[in-house]
Amino acid sequence: MSWFVYILRCADDSLYTGITTDKSRRLTQHNKGIAAKYTRVRTPVEMVYSEDSPDRSAASKREIAIKKLTRNKKLALINSKKTD
Repeated sequence: MSWFVYILRCADDSLYTGITTDKSRRLTQHNKGIAAKYTRVRTPVEMVYSEDSPDRSAASKREIAIKKLTRNKKLALINSKKTD
């Protein structure tokens, strides 16, 4: 099973980072308001970045690392590699 780390751009232009095994399902959940509490009131959201991870542990560690980045560094990451 493949894991993905992703970044969403929310309707208020904030950024949300998460992990999943199914990007399209998770994006749908976020937009329906049944995923993260943070995105529930910030729909619609758009997936602007994703990267593969070999397993859940690696995905979680990468998620934490991305969450620690400044907004400008997250935007640079997004601009360096767009999502599929």
